[in-house]
Amino acid sequence: MKKTTLFFFTMLLMVTLFAQDSAAVVIDSVTTAVTTPAFNIDSATQHYLNMLSPEAKAKSDSYFEGGYWLQIWNLLYGFAVAFIFLHLGLSRRVKSIATKVKSKNLQNMIYAALYILLVWAITFPFSVYQDYFREHAYGLSNLTFSAWFVENLKGIAIGLLFGAPLIMALYIALRKAGKSWWIWGASGSILFIMFVSFIAPVFLDPIFNDYKPLTEGKLKEEILSMARANCIPATNVYMFDASKQSKRVSANVSGFASTTRISLNDNLLNRCTPAEVRAVMGHEMGHYVLNHVYKGIIEFGVFIFLVFAIVNWALNKVLSKWGGTLGIEDISDIAGLPLLAVIISVVTFIATPITNTMIRTQEMEADQFGLNAAREPDAEAHVDIMLSEYRKLNPGKWEEIFFFDHPSGRVRVETAMKWKAEHLQ
Repeated sequence: MKKTTLFFFTMLLMVTLFAQDSAAVVIDSVTTAVTTPAFNIDSATQHYLNMLSPEAKAKSDSYFEGGYWLQIWNLLYGFAVAFIFLHLGLSRRVKSIATKVKSKNLQNMIYAALYILLVWAITFPFSVYQDYFREHAYGLSNLTFSAWFVENLKGIAIGLLFGAPLIMALYIALRKAGKSWWIWGASGSILFIMFVSFIAPVFLDPIFNDYKPLTEGKLKEEILSMARANCIPATNVYMFDASKQSKRVSANVSGFASTTRISLNDNLLNRCTPAEVRAVMGHEMGHYVLNHVYKGIIEFGVFIFLVFAIVNWALNKVLSKWGGTLGIEDISDIAGLPLLAVIISVVTFIATPITNTMIRTQEMEADQFGLNAAREPDAEAHVDIMLSEYRKLNPGKWEEIFFFDHPSGRVRVETAMKWKAEHLQ
């Protein structure tokens, strides 16, 4: 009896262990089949790229590639403006008007204001083509001509308000600091950029769009929850009415310190799913968490110092050779402002790949942060395709380096699919 009982329990134990091993194999097989499906990053990326129809892709490529030529035409237009001012005597006439007042600083500010207005008037036909007719031709603008013109007037008013005093201050440095003027000019420019960045969300952006808190609801709470999870002290999310201008989806982090705002436009709400909105907002929160505003100020601060140093060298070279011919007395003569402007334009044009790369790098970092924060790779990829309605989807390597200030749609979708592949478990 004891032997029979012992045999029985031995067999029971063997059957139990076998059953457990078999169950483990079955469960493991099922789990493997469910959680690790075949996923090919290249195929998944191509799937999203194919969402943009050949016609839409051709239209997007045409629009974006046309922007390459517009950069060149803007530079050439700047040369034409400088020619009108310096060779046709417009600069001397404007200076003669400004010198009717006694104060040198006030003279320079009057000249600067008249210069800004005249440049706006001379370039207005080109602006109408570039910013109104061309945008409508590609279906990217919702503005009537009168509405566009009003926004254009607002822009020139802001330009006068800030530009004329800034130019006056620059020529104070040129007159007082001598050879070291460019150091003071660069320092003042950086402080000015910081000042404008600080006040823009509160005072400047509302001039063009109506900003208001996002409507209370599940989506807003999800966005704020994401912010809290990433230690962002946001108590509100703002929405602005960009649909009056275009159908483009966008969001942004603007300002810094106490004026930092996370904002999204109404197109994003109207055209995107909640998952896509979360993906975009995760990207924007990345800019905040990664301190891109402050890093950008430092990076572009160094860049501005380099630009001013080069401009100082070039300006002195040109004036030593052609200053008399151009009717410019010395480097501190306000009549030389058109020459200074065109030299700055040339230097910044040549440096475009550098500035684009600086911005593009931060955007890529924000993309990666957004994927980790929102965990919505497919939503991110779909938004990237929407952005490709006006950004070339699949450029060449060097084309992207030279002309893109954001990662291309292909790179962004591929990044999202790589993230997805690594998180399928």
